[in-house]
Amino acid sequence: MAINGIYGNAISMASKALDFLWQKQSVTADNLANVETPGYKAKYVTFEEEFQRRLEAADGNAQTVAGAIDRSNYRVHTSEEESSRVDGNNVNADVEIMELTRTSLQYQYLLRSVTSDITRLNTAITGQ
Repeated sequence: MAINGIYGNAISMASKALDFLWQKQSVTADNLANVETPGYKAKYVTFEEEFQRRLEAADGNAQTVAGAIDRSNYRVHTSEEESSRVDGNNVNADVEIMELTRTSLQYQYLLRSVTSDITRLNTAITGQ
């Protein structure tokens, strides 16, 4: 039996969420690296809205939900927010640092949750 058969679609959902959070960290780090680059426009990642929309459209059948999870992807966008800086850069370092911290904590929490599930399954299988 596949691991998703035991946990339903939870592992697939967690995997997609981890991919999104990883990309979000990468984009935020790029924004911070370009905080002094003239004309640079901050980027941001979206995922939750599409993910939720696809899951709500699924009929509740495990296969349909699995397909909705597989088809959900993150998207990277460029911020059109006006810049208050003369050089046209619209990166706010304070906001980016806060977002990087939040995303890092979310990633760690989700990874621990998945690891805990797999550890419990391993314990049940081995009896140790």
